[in-house]
Amino acid sequence: MSGDWWFNLRTQQVEEGQGDPNSERLGPYATRDEAAGVLERMRRRNEQFDSEDAED
Repeated sequence: MSGDWWFNLRTQQVEEGQGDPNSERLGPYATRDEAAGVLERMRRRNEQFDSEDAED
C-alpha cells in the first residue's frame, strides 16, 4: 500500500492507496485517523467561519 489515506465521499469510508478518482475523495492524509476525522474538522471550521462572519 502507498501509506496515503483518503476519505471517500461516495462510500463515506476511509481507504488506503488507490481507490476512486480524487474527485470522489478527500486527502491524502498521513494516517487513517486523520482521514476518518476530516468531516468533523470541516464541520468545526465551517462553524467557526460562520461565527466570524456573523460578527462582521
